[in-house]
Amino acid sequence: MGPDPSLAYRTECHEKDESEFRNFESGALFDRVFNTYKLMHTYQTLDFVKQKHLEWANCNYFSMTMMESIDSLDELVDESDPDVDFPNSFHAFQTAEGIRKEHPEKDWFQLVGLIHDIGKIMALHGEPQWAVVGDTFPVGCKFQNSILFCKNTLYSILPDVVVLACFSHCSTEFGIYEPQCGLDNVLMSWGHDEYLYRVMKFNKCTIPEEGLYMIRFHSFYPWHSNGDYMHLCSEKDLQMLPWVKEFNKFDLYTKSTELPDVEHLRPYYQSLIDKYCPGILHW
Repeated sequence: MGPDPSLAYRTECHEKDESEFRNFESGALFDRVFNTYKLMHTYQTLDFVKQKHLEWANCNYFSMTMMESIDSLDELVDESDPDVDFPNSFHAFQTAEGIRKEHPEKDWFQLVGLIHDIGKIMALHGEPQWAVVGDTFPVGCKFQNSILFCKNTLYSILPDVVVLACFSHCSTEFGIYEPQCGLDNVLMSWGHDEYLYRVMKFNKCTIPEEGLYMIRFHSFYPWHSNGDYMHLCSEKDLQMLPWVKEFNKFDLYTKSTELPDVEHLRPYYQSLIDKYCPGILHW
């Protein structure tokens, strides 16, 4: 049994101020969060990422509809998130409804809010959470200090041999990449962002390019929130950055104690699924 979801919505739980989100320095969930990132920084090597692309990008693991995949997130609590301790499916509808309120004319944007974390279903099919959740970062080049827990885990905790292995091709700003090569040509730490992007492309879903960027890079905080890795960005990446930033405020700040009426909302969002990514999808 997972945690009681109702705990997140009881009246004694206060609404957070924006400054209280993404507290990675203290809090009741700190140990769980820190351990997830420690494992991530230990094992998310360039070779590991390449292997996960081979394993998952062909979308031959299982088949299900988009709504079924959303419902499956009832079973998942994100171990990297310091803000919530309830199933990810609630966060999906919170994000979507936040976008719907401010962007009522952009139905594809609302749908992105609903589905953006669905790639986390990898954790329900054998992947450890450190290979699924959390902030993403490029592998194959020098790590920037804005990577969450970078100094703590990479320089202080890991054995020297692991640190050397991680940095053998990561000692320079560009590493294995060319200047302004474009994020499409950069290998990111493996996780739910890249996986769902691959699922969207494989199934020929018709979400606009702006939405695909939101899906693919919404966890790339060193880029969209800290301004790092601009030396790898193409002109297209820079044009898409404001869209990713706009999405981020809904992804982050809609986490609240107010529970959406999921059954009431389901028909509306099913209509968006039918429009942009209908039927049974390959995952």
